[in-house]
Amino acid sequence: MSNALDWARDGADWPNRTASRFVQAGGFSWHVQVAGQGPVLLLLHGTGASTHSWRDVLGLLARDFTVVAPDLPGHGFTATPGGSMMSLPGMARGVAALVRALGMVPEIAVGHSAGAAILARMVIDGLIAPRLLVSLNGAILPLPSMPAEIFSPLARALVSLPLLPRLAAWQAGRENAVERLLQGTGSTLDARGVALYRRLVSSPGHVAGALAMMAQWNLRELARDLPRLVLPVVQIVGSGDRTIPPADAQRLCRMLPDARVISLSGLGHLAHEEAPAETVRLIREAALG
Repeated sequence: MSNALDWARDGADWPNRTASRFVQAGGFSWHVQVAGQGPVLLLLHGTGASTHSWRDVLGLLARDFTVVAPDLPGHGFTATPGGSMMSLPGMARGVAALVRALGMVPEIAVGHSAGAAILARMVIDGLIAPRLLVSLNGAILPLPSMPAEIFSPLARALVSLPLLPRLAAWQAGRENAVERLLQGTGSTLDARGVALYRRLVSSPGHVAGALAMMAQWNLRELARDLPRLVLPVVQIVGSGDRTIPPADAQRLCRMLPDARVISLSGLGHLAHEEAPAETVRLIREAALG
């Protein structure tokens, strides 16, 4: 897919740019940000986002941790690999290859939305062995409103249409389109946050990467394996999340050996972007006591 984001052009004012580097791992090029000193904290964004979503979080976490925050495959400035690498197990293997290439051993794992699912898969598969997993509005359980047997074939069909990413990117550039999408998450972002999402979804390459990820996504196997997730899990949940039902966090507690929920009142799916200082405080308390 052409019209991918260009680092020289689109990344010129990228948040935390000085922490950025490009690394070859798993057979393709990753954009990853590394900052701070201390225990290694692996930070994964969700579907359709990028490292920009940690713009106000990364620096605060870097006071206590060595933070490793990549753009997921097909997202932001990371290349889109072929084959099964865009599936949940494939993403897990890819991120594991990246941290190995960096020489990092994550002690804390923090993931937003689908990023939390990737981290859970990595732990279950023995690819990393952190002492704590923090889920930020985690998309870990299958959504009952869209069964996988319907959603995945639909997403695969959409990916097969070569003009769709360009059409979606064009639509995103229309007045207030991105604002409406973000409002649908239950979150209210500042002008900078909105502009960065607009930059992402105006890129056909980024849109194609997000669609490719959704086309291969299947949470049913992860849900089956969740009892094997034996480390402590802290779920930080925005009470106003319109993307992932907040009640899913309680469901997850009943499936996991060691899990608890912290609710952020009035915040939506992008709570970490709305209230970065509070989010970091909760992560720090969970990780450092």
